[in-house]
Amino acid sequence: MAAAGEQELSQMSCDDFTEFKEALKVLRLLDDKIIYRLNKSVPTTSFADEINAENKCKELYTELVSAYSTREKAVKKCVIQVSSTIQKLQERREVDSDNPDILRHLRNEQTKLRLMRSELNVEEVVQQRSLKVFNEKCWKVFKPPSL
Repeated sequence: MAAAGEQELSQMSCDDFTEFKEALKVLRLLDDKIIYRLNKSVPTTSFADEINAENKCKELYTELVSAYSTREKAVKKCVIQVSSTIQKLQERREVDSDNPDILRHLRNEQTKLRLMRSELNVEEVVQQRSLKVFNEKCWKVFKPPSL
């Protein structure tokens, strides 16, 4: 999952918000399937001898933390890139304040930046939800270090 996440990160486009959201959707697949993964990882009492729940929970936790890091890097990379574009557009606007194309492009970029920053809040909610479910299932066998 981490390798796929790094690949998705390297291919992520910050120019088109729709592509950006699609890439984040792919990067959030682990969180979307957390309950399924936990049900596979943490055995019922009848299968407790066959599966090492502590190792499975530890592996899943490592994957989650890696995914969080990858997504945070992706969002922050795009925020920095779009902020830079906005700064350049503002400089161009100072020189040519009557150009409607520059103003339109600047507004579009500012909107995109707000949407990308809001993804940081979404990311926080996704992480809290996943960790809550993770802790509910794995608390008996694995205590993760605090993030």
